[in-house]
Amino acid sequence: MAQEPARVITLVVVDDHPVVRDGLRGMFDSAPDFRVLGEASNGVEGVEMAVRLDPDVVLMDLRMPGGGGVAAIAELARLGARSKVLVLTTYDTDSDTLPAIEAGATGYLLKDAPRDELFTAVRAAADGRTVLSPAVASRLISRVRTPAAAGSEALSGREREVLELVAKGTSNREIAAELFISEATVKTHLTHVFAKLGAKDRAAAVAIGYDRGILG
Repeated sequence: MAQEPARVITLVVVDDHPVVRDGLRGMFDSAPDFRVLGEASNGVEGVEMAVRLDPDVVLMDLRMPGGGGVAAIAELARLGARSKVLVLTTYDTDSDTLPAIEAGATGYLLKDAPRDELFTAVRAAADGRTVLSPAVASRLISRVRTPAAAGSEALSGREREVLELVAKGTSNREIAAELFISEATVKTHLTHVFAKLGAKDRAAAVAIGYDRGILG
């Protein structure tokens, strides 16, 4: 008899196309460590379902009739929902990517992502780690540039190490263990990184890091 996985990650899928929802449900149902709790066809339904079912991760499309993804992400953040939101969309334009991240999305992937990449991203999102596909990271770069960027204060060696680990999707706890420092110290370094880069969160800091050559 097959052994049950140690942890099952629960999901809600929010997309206005039934074929996409069916495909995603079938994909995740085929893996033992995922369970789709429900599906919604727009952002308003998605918020209601996420609040009611409390999934680990919400897979959120962006442009949907009857309620878009960015507004839904912002509403979930306002409500203090436990669920992490992973945007899964066909849109990677500047006007789509940054608003979703700023609204509170944990990550952003495109629908052409391979199955294994999607699974890895959902697992990372469930752990609260930032997930950005390379294409999306490059699109974010043009939006996170600011006039003050050229004169911003340089990162220290330790701050650079922390940012490099964040870019790999490493959690604060894992960063603390790897660098032999406390989680509180990690948070302090991140606060300094955000301030120096003019970033609102981990995803924006990673995008700026790539833009300025801080990250390879």
